[in-house]
Amino acid sequence: MAKSKTQFICSECGYASGKWSGQCPSCESWNTMVEELVVTAPAAAGKSTSVPGRIVTFDKIPLESGKRFRTEIEEFDRVLGGGVVPGGVTLAGGEPGIGKSTLFLQVAKQLTAYGSVLYVSGEESPSQIKMRAKRLGVEENIYLMAETEVGSILAGVEQLSPKFLIIDSIQTLYDAGLSSAPGSVGQVRGCASRITQAAKHMGIAVFIVGHVTKEGAIAGPRVLEHIVDTVLYFEGERTSNLRILRAVKNRFGSTDEIGVFEMRDAGMMEVKNPTMLFEGDFGQDMSGVSVFAATQGTRPMLLEIQALCAHTQLNIPRRLVSGIDQNRLYMICAVLEKKIGLKLYQQDIFVNVAGGIKVREHAADLAMAVSIVSSLRNLGVPRDTAFIGEVGLSGEIRHVAQLSKRVSECAKMGIGRVFVPKSSLERGVEYKAKVEGVSTLSDVLAKVF
Repeated sequence: MAKSKTQFICSECGYASGKWSGQCPSCESWNTMVEELVVTAPAAAGKSTSVPGRIVTFDKIPLESGKRFRTEIEEFDRVLGGGVVPGGVTLAGGEPGIGKSTLFLQVAKQLTAYGSVLYVSGEESPSQIKMRAKRLGVEENIYLMAETEVGSILAGVEQLSPKFLIIDSIQTLYDAGLSSAPGSVGQVRGCASRITQAAKHMGIAVFIVGHVTKEGAIAGPRVLEHIVDTVLYFEGERTSNLRILRAVKNRFGSTDEIGVFEMRDAGMMEVKNPTMLFEGDFGQDMSGVSVFAATQGTRPMLLEIQALCAHTQLNIPRRLVSGIDQNRLYMICAVLEKKIGLKLYQQDIFVNVAGGIKVREHAADLAMAVSIVSSLRNLGVPRDTAFIGEVGLSGEIRHVAQLSKRVSECAKMGIGRVFVPKSSLERGVEYKAKVEGVSTLSDVLAKVF
């Protein structure tokens, strides 16, 4: 006879405990221990009756063709690594209203060229989805199921045998064999596991939409992200139409790629040249603003790094950032004070990446340092000049990757002068813009100001 007991499971990391606690002992998150009813089957007496699994060597495993299904939405295909992989499971998360359902309905429209698509919605009625589909111009024969019980969904999948399955969203599904409520740790984990197993067994490409917490992480246990093959995050401000689709996990491609979209009445529209959105006018010199040539995966783009230094009467000056790691700002300020001799202890410093995009590479250090010095001294930075380089603790400019792509993008956008690490210059390579190799931060400041 099956036995049931109550456990408290952390919704962040999946840690299980027999008693409740305010803080998870494993990941140290507060108020994440959720009560779950766990049903265990009795252990079988005697020897195990399980049949051994099939064991093969690598040379006996047939290689698949590696075919991908392209959605013709280039920004979406770029993030996935070239298209949709048969049997792959993709999890996408984002804030409410950011455009998850809209984008995947557009993706469903494109995938009908390769086979049948089943769209499962646990949040909207068929008439509501039809209204949005009409607005987006989705007229193709897409199968729709408004269901939340995972057993019924998988039964419908076996009956239809679609090539693509879209689940919107995983937090609304429940397994009738579990007594917990939909959206709980056990339900999310169990439903995701059953859907993933069915996808691998039948070779169906699955897209799962997930809710996010107030911190921006996908709601549910962390094991949910380990189950799937690809994890995508939507980024963007509610007051802006710009949307960034970023891959944070991808078993079939790079995790550095981003897709840039713009939300319009007709749906999510691709942005072919993101530099035009993130970069302002190159013709006017401005204090506190410098140009940085960034790379997002295989795509180079120019970004504005803005800084503002303001005198403060506070004992502890403020250091605020938007779009960049705050710890890098602390480090750059320390280097400017120690190695350059600037007095920043009476200055509030604000740093912003224009356009709302997030920069996660250290190659932006040099542009950030130049912007801070420019604002502090109220000196304009030439708008036809870009800065690329990581700043070390001793003030040296360190090597960066993909220099040729960055410089080519600078030349394409009219940048005539680029400061780069001397160690990154390659012999025999002709760059499309004038590059100046520098070794220290003081060298750059002396040449610019």
